[in-house]
Amino acid sequence: MIGKLSGVVDYRAKDHVLIDVRGVGYIVYCSERTLMALPGNGEPVALYTELLVREDNLQLFGFQTLLEREWHRLLISVQGIGAKASLSILSALGAEGIGRAIALGDWNAVKAAQGVGPKIAQRVVNELKDKAPEVMAIGGTLSHSLATMPATEDVVIEPAASISTPATQTGAGDLAGALSALVNLGYGQGEAAAAVAQAAQDGIDGEADLIRAALKALAPKG
Repeated sequence: MIGKLSGVVDYRAKDHVLIDVRGVGYIVYCSERTLMALPGNGEPVALYTELLVREDNLQLFGFQTLLEREWHRLLISVQGIGAKASLSILSALGAEGIGRAIALGDWNAVKAAQGVGPKIAQRVVNELKDKAPEVMAIGGTLSHSLATMPATEDVVIEPAASISTPATQTGAGDLAGALSALVNLGYGQGEAAAAVAQAAQDGIDGEADLIRAALKALAPKG
């Protein structure tokens, strides 16, 4: 499986980019967020990829981070969610946003993605609510962006999903750190993820502040 492409941006279209890898052009479909983050034509680029194999077609989907790709894999595991719908959700919410929406049970946020109806949005939340905390917990190690890295490699075989790379998106690292701390304190992943997601939704940032807000929310009432 092709797990990463490094090359030069040839051109960008509405839903895909053509990456020239030493004379071979790869059409890679991406979310709107990823496309907007890509460099200009003629500039070096690297993307993590997922290859979709169909009987009559092969399609590559590209992602800035392993976290984005991990959410894509989870989303397409939900009945009724294909690659196009997954990219639509990632375009609307981003990798961190989809984690918060699922942890909070906020299917209305998922429904805001183009082409995703209420039944499908509810199914996404219900089917992934037990898997979301694990992905959120490792989000800080999967948020490293490749999009503007120098193109020093051609095609790299699938990297391990658990590859550890420096976090370049502070939000993802803070959420992951806060969630990990709460789980280490004995809270269940589901309740911890919901509390951290709610704190982030309330505009709180920074790992320490997220932990304090989540602990306050998790404290026994009365």
